[in-house]
Amino acid sequence: MTIVSLVTGVGPASSDLVPVGSYAAPLLDALRRAGLTVRERLLPAADAVLVLGAPDPATVALLLETGARGTPVLSVGPAPGLLSDAAGVLAGRVTPVHEVRVRPGPDAGEVPARLAGDLVVREAWPLLDKVADDVEVILTANVAFYDHPVATWRPATGVGLLTVGSLPGTFADPQWQRVVHRLLRHLIGERDADPVRVGVLGYGAIGHEHNAAITLTDGLELAAVCDPNPLRVQAARELTPTVRGHGRGEDLLADDGVDLVIVSTPPNSHAEWTLRALEAGKSVVVEKPFCLTVEEADRQVAAAAERGLTLAVYQNRRWDQDYLALKQVVRSGQLGEVFHYESFLGGYGHPCNYWHSDEAVSGGAIYDWGSHFLDWVMDLFPQPVEWVSATTHKRVWHDVTNADHSRVLVHFVDGVEAEFTHSDLAAALKPKFYVLGTEAGLIGDWRHEKVVQRSPIGTLLEDRMSHSDSPADLQLFRPDGFGGTSQTRLSLPPAPPQPFHRELADQLLSGWPMSVTPEGSRKNIALMQAATASAADGGRPAALPL
Repeated sequence: MTIVSLVTGVGPASSDLVPVGSYAAPLLDALRRAGLTVRERLLPAADAVLVLGAPDPATVALLLETGARGTPVLSVGPAPGLLSDAAGVLAGRVTPVHEVRVRPGPDAGEVPARLAGDLVVREAWPLLDKVADDVEVILTANVAFYDHPVATWRPATGVGLLTVGSLPGTFADPQWQRVVHRLLRHLIGERDADPVRVGVLGYGAIGHEHNAAITLTDGLELAAVCDPNPLRVQAARELTPTVRGHGRGEDLLADDGVDLVIVSTPPNSHAEWTLRALEAGKSVVVEKPFCLTVEEADRQVAAAAERGLTLAVYQNRRWDQDYLALKQVVRSGQLGEVFHYESFLGGYGHPCNYWHSDEAVSGGAIYDWGSHFLDWVMDLFPQPVEWVSATTHKRVWHDVTNADHSRVLVHFVDGVEAEFTHSDLAAALKPKFYVLGTEAGLIGDWRHEKVVQRSPIGTLLEDRMSHSDSPADLQLFRPDGFGGTSQTRLSLPPAPPQPFHRELADQLLSGWPMSVTPEGSRKNIALMQAATASAADGGRPAALPL
């Protein structure tokens, strides 16, 4: 257990100095979720001291003594003169608030591992004019074409600095929080664990996605693939030639060269294989949906906790560009208080002929796409669900057992409502998103894209993409004060590279918490289970199973 003593001072939250402790909660919560014990006082037994803001002179003297005794001190934000002196730097002018791009320095070590590009924050920070020869420069940022140190460490005095970190928005940034955690580990001398050897159980349609992401993620290695079809094992070797192949799941679970298993079997077997993998001492990533019942979810969560193993559900669409943009708008308060949310997916056409359309295997239409769209609902709205109702229609596609059309309505305890409709009978499409708040609204319209090229003989070829393969076109609507509305098209953030697999590696190698938790995935299973029961009961509202 790593113990961190916390010392807080004042910082320039705006133009006035305010106690940093008043906006430090997001950082401290993240550090505690990463397994650190944070104590708000100086402790002799602490492994490190975290200083937020500028403490008083008496406290600075104690910090200097602490560093000299061998306990690392990490000061975040502009540091007092004596602390800067001990850190071996001379601080110069403070920049105006601007977009800062933080990058690895010459002594970065493992700190920037899996950072996925620059850390971008809006900050005012002091430029370091001089740096002593015995100071390690871990992170830098560029101003006027010169790389200035922003994170330093001086082992001789036990004092490190992170000068970018004084405003509330920075403290709320998950990537900045992660950098603070990795700096603390660097100063303490903790290093990432050995790379995690991954085995994939069932190399189906999503197998290549996992294979490529593992290859591109520092700290993960694809060691083995299991599939009864040898052609699928060979397909995996096209990307990773050294991968071991197994034809039986039992053989993969017995493979001592596998630390983590990705369960990519049909949903009705998820719980069985996950429990067997956990019993074999393997951490598990399970494809969505997590499972089919809350009882199955609870057994898996308990088994992982009992053995101290990682369990995660591959909710890969949490990082869809349009959803990230929508979530940012909702979280920022631009819509006011959101009270109505609708989402839709579908078209008019025969469902797929794979297990996805077999209700006994997939759980039904509510589970198949609800594992994504209802997961978004539960991620956006953290308040408790009061009841859920659902209706389904079976009218045209009688060769498959999933419903042709389904609608789920989620009613939260505060009156907020969220609806998801999935339809294979929708000749007329609804928007992907329709969101109303007390101050503005948002519509996400489907895009209809195509890839145009010439054939070998020069004729036109058009590959029309499914609208579900493109992010929605998001429009923000605000009242203009004259009885009408103004309309703003929202830009979408870039798709982050390998976001789930990077989080997975961080969790396994350094303890940093994942944004997708098994407890959160369990809530979505409870929601879908209740919706399925409501549909079977003619749409009568149902409470979520406990």
